[in-house]
Order: sequence, then structure tokens, then C-alpha cells
Amino acid sequence: MSKDTEMQDSNNNSGDTNGSTNAPNTVSDKPQKKGTTNGTTAADGKSKKKATDEPELSEEDLALKTDLEMLVERLKEIDTSLYQPAIDQLGTHIRTSTSSMTAVPKPLKFLRPHYQSLQTVYDDWQKQPDLATVRGNLGDVLSVLAMTYADSKRDCLRYRLARPDEDPGTWGHEYVRHLATEIGEERADRIEKEQDTADLLALASKLVPFFLSHNAEADAVDLVLEMEAVDMLVEFVDENTWSKVCLYMTNCVSLLAPPDDVIFLETAHRIYRKQRQWPSAMLLAIRLDQESLMRETLTECDRPDTKKQLAFMLAQQGIWLHDDDADESIDNDDEETTALTEALRNARLSEYFKAATTDLSLADPRTTEDIYKSHLEPSRSVFSTGGVDSAKQNLAATFVNGFVNAGYGTDKMILVDDERSSFVYKNKDAGQASATASIGLLSLWDVDNGLSLIDKYFYAEDEHIKAGALLGVGVMNNGVHHEGDPAIALLSEEAAGSNPKLRTSAIIGLGLAYAGSNRQDIQDLLLELVGDTDVSMEVSSLAALSLGLVFVGSCNGDVASAVLQTLMERDEKQLVGDKWAPFMVLGLALLFVGKQEEADAAIETLKAIENPLAKHAEVLLDMLAYAGTGNVLKVQRMLHLTAEHLTVPEPAADENADGAMEEDDAQPDTPAPTEPDNLFQAFATIGIAAIAMGEDIGTEMALRQFGHLMHYGDPIIRKAVPLALGLLSASNPQMKVFETLSRYSHDADLDVAVNAIFAMGLVGAGTNNARLAQLLRSLASYYAKEPNTLFVVRLAQGLLHLGKGTMSLNPFHFDRSIFSKTALAGLVTVLIAFLDAKRTVLADAHWLLFLMTPALRPRMLITVDEKGDAVPVTVRVGQAVDSFGPGKPRKITGWVTQTTPVLLNYEHRAELATDEYLPATNVLEGVVIVKKNPNYFED
Repeated sequence: MSKDTEMQDSNNNSGDTNGSTNAPNTVSDKPQKKGTTNGTTAADGKSKKKATDEPELSEEDLALKTDLEMLVERLKEIDTSLYQPAIDQLGTHIRTSTSSMTAVPKPLKFLRPHYQSLQTVYDDWQKQPDLATVRGNLGDVLSVLAMTYADSKRDCLRYRLARPDEDPGTWGHEYVRHLATEIGEERADRIEKEQDTADLLALASKLVPFFLSHNAEADAVDLVLEMEAVDMLVEFVDENTWSKVCLYMTNCVSLLAPPDDVIFLETAHRIYRKQRQWPSAMLLAIRLDQESLMRETLTECDRPDTKKQLAFMLAQQGIWLHDDDADESIDNDDEETTALTEALRNARLSEYFKAATTDLSLADPRTTEDIYKSHLEPSRSVFSTGGVDSAKQNLAATFVNGFVNAGYGTDKMILVDDERSSFVYKNKDAGQASATASIGLLSLWDVDNGLSLIDKYFYAEDEHIKAGALLGVGVMNNGVHHEGDPAIALLSEEAAGSNPKLRTSAIIGLGLAYAGSNRQDIQDLLLELVGDTDVSMEVSSLAALSLGLVFVGSCNGDVASAVLQTLMERDEKQLVGDKWAPFMVLGLALLFVGKQEEADAAIETLKAIENPLAKHAEVLLDMLAYAGTGNVLKVQRMLHLTAEHLTVPEPAADENADGAMEEDDAQPDTPAPTEPDNLFQAFATIGIAAIAMGEDIGTEMALRQFGHLMHYGDPIIRKAVPLALGLLSASNPQMKVFETLSRYSHDADLDVAVNAIFAMGLVGAGTNNARLAQLLRSLASYYAKEPNTLFVVRLAQGLLHLGKGTMSLNPFHFDRSIFSKTALAGLVTVLIAFLDAKRTVLADAHWLLFLMTPALRPRMLITVDEKGDAVPVTVRVGQAVDSFGPGKPRKITGWVTQTTPVLLNYEHRAELATDEYLPATNVLEGVVIVKKNPNYFED
């Protein structure tokens, strides 16, 4: 190639480059030597690449860089008078710099190459005591520069700790956040090396106020959590920051391991009390399950309307406080004392419920045909018509009538003028007991009216009717505390009597009437029955169950010891295979609901008992102790238990197969078992739902696991899966759940189908879900020739329309943040009954269905004034949204404006639409006291 040609190519290349508007630099016009690629040498290529990485600086940036370099050089000079002004100017440049969110501030970028030389200057000044102050100021600058120096090993923190008295917040938010990160890392290293961390804690105490005052509440909470000093938040939080701090803390609880979760709740409770947010403080006291905190909160509250609201909250949760506690917590004003006691007793619940349902035009009683809608069934069966007088049909109609008209005090089947036409006498034997007991369900929460309606049945000659009346008294007293205490007066004598039917009804009636009360007189009455080996297993087990309901979640040592002693003393033949035995261990497990580690001692005791029932009790106790916690490790343990495939041991007397389990050893004089004793696996399956419920991610994962268990599990597990789904989604009809249950309702195993149908009723309880109603009508036609299965279909239809669509069975209250122990106890009891439905609910123990009563509650918002009279208020009802951010973000979306009383679904939340009224609590659910806003003016 000629020299002229090379010149031509070079000029063309140069022209192309110079003509590009995006090129960061230009290419020389000089001719290039031979051997180059694309007209450039390797050295020029490197130079060009370097130039591309470092674009030319603007005049302003170049001046800044020159100024900063000049200031650095001054620090290296001999004249010490230049040091402080130079450091001051460096600090000013750093503080006043601005940049985009993703860029490093320019002063820090330009000073980065001088970081090591500044470190050398800092170290040299250590030898000069007269420069101590100046050296400290330079350390501040170096601490900020260390943020951008990747090779530094927590130098940012090291230089800051050398200046403990200075405020780090003057260097900006990003610096403080970086400092907080290094504090956490440094503390972890020191803890591992067992070194002191007091200086780190002192520095953290300076960062927390900065975070709180700069809308960084989450960073403040995270920092004190890393420092294990959550308590310090109480002194720093003020009226402007408490709401977001407490919101973040309470939302983090489900992600924390013990004991941090309890510490967070206790700290948030103290903050609420400091800021006089009594309703929020009471919710956390309930969540902590500490009665002392509940009493303190009630006592400290000095506003009568708010104090009464706290009483409503306690009553809704089923928590009993003694009357003397209520009297001491307020002044000796008779009117206030009466109002507060009335609220604590839940005495006006029936009045509020009936007023609300009347306002919603639901007061007229419904008939069973209104629910069945037999004319809409795909192929109407003879069994489903009203003309056939079948015992099973009438029994189903009795329960449906009770569920649908629960709490209304009227119906068209039981409480009729002509007693001879009452459905009580259209049932037989045990059916008559359930029919009579349904009067208690119809009169739910209205004790005075209910007693007048059921009184005549106490004098009936038929013991079944009298037994039903005893149970009915317990049902109607559930959830309210009548000042006359009629339940124990009417039931205690029969509970100690000799007639087994009356005795069992009275025992269960006492358990229902005083659920969650921790009444010592009930313990004195029933405890001896638990350990008495002369009474039947039914009486002993039901006494244990009732005590479990009365002392639910209390860790009562006397009751626990009595049950454990009975498991050791009772003959194994009485315990194994008896249909009432599971209810005895359930009574033990109910004592530890939600108590977590406090149940460990009882579990260890059970492991030492050589009894097949002890294994079942251990699983049941473990699952209820962690119910509603979402504890992943416990869910994993339950899954491991369900993965075991047990086999029936060989009946040979002289040899044992390898791997045979102790509880499978057959006695010589007993028939060989036909199936393994794997009831604990059914408990574990339900336990997965009980532990995961209330936590969205855990619930989603549990639903997936249930699909696997249904495919690969043993028959006992497959039978329990539908019940677990029902518990997981009670009164929350998610389509994916009830469609899955609809498939299971056609399972070849009729036990699975029966439980799936009942679970469909649980999922839709009180919602009037149209799709579920259609599916159940189809099932009524499909199982028209199966009396037992059709009976359960009718039960599910009754539950679907529970309280005419105004009640819920879901145990979670107050924005799904707290679960009711009594409600969970009632639901789990019924589910365990359905694990052996053929011998219990579908036989002569269908009265066990009334044990769902503790879970019944109105799913509505009722607003009242300070005197307790209903007040219509405009509210927005929409999908609940959990949000955390600046300002006041919306808590609901897709809302509809309505006037109270209004119905609230599982995922719904309500808020006041205007400022005309002020609520006594920020969680609008159940009975809420409102008062006029004196500063409100209509537009």
C-alpha cells in the first residue's frame, strides 16, 4: 500500500470520528504507521479506552477537582494554621454536594484517590497533641470518604468512634445508613470474639433519633434489633413517629424468632401506652396473652368511652376479667361501673345483633326449604322432599334450622305455638337431645329469653329431651357472662349425678358456658371425674374436654397433671380404639393453645408414658401450642410425621418383625389390629393448617402440601386433608379451596367425601356464597341415596347460611391480627370428631356439632354512642391493604360507601368515610363506640 493511500484512509477515518456527535474524544490527523489495525496503534487504543472511561470534565467540575486537590495539599504543608480552614472547606463541599440517586457525589469521587494520603496525614498528626482537635475533624472527613473506598474494613465506623461526641447526622442520610450497616457488622464480630460493645450502643443511640426524624422508622427499628436494644425506642418515639414505628414492629413479628417477637410486641405495647393509644395497646396485650398487661391497660385508660371500647374488645375475644378488676379500674361512679361491667360481660351483644339484623331486613325466620332450594337441584330426589318423614332427614333439618336462625330467637320449626308440632318430637332418641339443644343456638347470647323458652323441657320425662335442655343452656350462655350465673346453677347438680346421658350433657354444657373463663369452681366440679377410673371413658374424656375449654391457653397445672395421671393409670384396652379417648388428650392440648415453649414440659412427660395414646397427645399438644404462629420448623415436623408409612405388625406371639412400632404390639387376648394406630398422622395433617393459618405465605405453602398428601398419603391422612383445608380457610371462600374440596367430595373413599363436604360448609360458613350453594345442591342430588352423606350435605348448607349470612367461624379477629383461643378450640374439637365420623357425628354423638358455638361471632360492624345506643355512620368498606410509607397511605382499596351496620367479609376492612364522628378505636370491627367531632363542619 502506498503512502498516499495510507494518508487517504487515515484522513477518512479521522473525518468519520470527528463527525460523530457522540464521540468522547477525537483521533489524531497524523498518518498512521503500517501494521496498525483500523488505523490505530495498540497504545492509542488503550489511550482511547481510558479516555472513554473518563469523560472530559466540565469547567465547573474541573474547578471543583482543582480546589479539592489544593485543599488536600494544604493539609500536607508545614503551616498548621491552614489545616482547620482546609478541613472546614472539605466538609462544606461534601455536605453541600448534590447528585442523582445512583451517582456518587462528586466531592467524594474526586477525593477518593487522595484517601490513603489523607489517612497518612491523620496518622502523622497523632504524634502532635496540639493537633488533636484538628485531627478529629479530619477523622470526620475520612469517615465519610471511607463509604466510597471498597478496600476499607469498617474505617467509616472506626473514624466515627474516635469522635463519640459529634453528631453523625450532620453528614447526611446516606452516611448514617452506611454507618448503621457497619455498626451491625462490627457488633456481630465483637460478640463472636466476646468483646465489649458499649461504644457501638452509644453511637447507635445517636443514629436512632436521626432516623426517626427523617421518615426512616424502619431503619431505626432494624438498627435497635441488631443491637438487641429494642427498648431504647420507647424514649425516642414521639407523637409524630409512634404510628409508623409500631406498625412496622407489629408487621415484623411474624418474621422474627423467639424471643425477639415477644420483645417487639412488648416494646410496641409500651409505646402505645406512652402515647395514650389504649385500644392499640389492648390489642397487643391480647396478642401477648398477658392478663396483667390487659388489666394495666384498662386501669390506665382515663377516658370512659375508650375504656368501654376496651371492654368490648375483651368481650369479643372471649376473655373474662373479674368484676372487681373492672370496679377498681374506674372511679366509684355507679353509671360508669355498670356500663363497663355490662360491656365486659358482653351483656348487650344479643341486643346489638338483633338490631343490626333488623336494620338489614333479616329478622324474619328462614325455613329449611329456603336453604335447600330443592326445586333447583339437578335431579330432585325423593329423600330431599319435605314429604318424607325420615329420622335422618329431620335431624339434618334440626341442625340447619339452628344454624340459619342462630341468635335470632325465632324460627318456624322448634319454637312454635303448638308444642306437638315442634320438631323436637319429630326426632328420635339422641336426635331429640340435639333438637332441644338447638333452642340454645336459636337463643344464642340472649340468656333471659332463652331460659324462658327452654325451661319447660327440664321437666320432660324423656331423658334425651332433658339432656338436650342441659346442653342448650350451655350453648346459649357461650360468649356472654350473665350476672345471675344460671349455667352452673342448672348444670352442676346433673354433672355430679348418676345418669350418664344427663351427666355428659351437663359436663359439655358447663364447658361451653364458661369457655375461656378459668373458673375455679368448674375445676373443682369436674377435675375428679377426669381421674376417676370407675366412671366411663366417655364421662372422663368429656370432663377433660370441658376443662380444656374452660382453661384454654392457661397452662393449668392441676388439669394437666390429672389428664397425664389418667393416661398412665387407665387400662390400655380402655384407651386404644375408644372413640372418646382422643377428646381426653384434646382437653390436655387445649390447656396450651398458643403457649409455644411453655408446652415443652408436658410434651416431655408424654414421651415417657408407655401408652399408644401418648403419641397422639404429643402431636396434638405440639400443634395447638404453636397454632397461628406460622412456625416453619413445626410445620416441617408435622410434614415428617405425615410422611411415615406405618404397617400392621404380624400377630405372631414369638417373633417381632424388625421396625415394628411399640404401639402396634398386639395383646394375646385381643383381636389382631386391622390397621395401624396412626391417628397422630391425622392430627399432624390438621396441625399443618392450625400452625400456618393467619399467615398468607404459610397458608399458600400449606395448600400445596395438602395436594401432595392427598396423592401420596395413607387413608387416615387423606381423610384429614379436607378438614385441614376447612380450618385453614374457615369463612373465607377462596375459589381454589372450595373447588378442590368439591373434587374431593366425589372421592371413592366415602369418609374423604363426607369430610370434604363438611369442610365446604366451614369454608363458606356465614357467607351465602352462591357458587358453594350451587355445588352443595348438586351434591344433595348426587348423594340422594346415601343418608349419612346427605346428612352432612345438609349440615354444610346450613353452615353456608349461618345466621342468614351474618356470622363467621373464622377464629381471627381485629384485622386478622389475633386469633381467639376459644374459637380455635371449638373448631378443632369438631374436626377431631369428624376423623371418626361414623362413630360420632353420624351415629349418636351429633351433638358434638354444638361445640362449634365458641367460634360463632357476628361478622359485622356496629357503631354506638357513649351510652351504647346504635348510631348510623357512613363508612367505606373495601379490600384490606397493608401499606407502609410516607404520609397517610390508604388502608383499603376498591371500597364501597355504606351506612352502619355493615357486614365485613374475611378480607374486608372498614374506615370512616367522613370526619363527622371520631371512633374510639382505629380497628373498626364488631361494636365500635363513636362520638361527634366538635371540629367538624359540613361543606
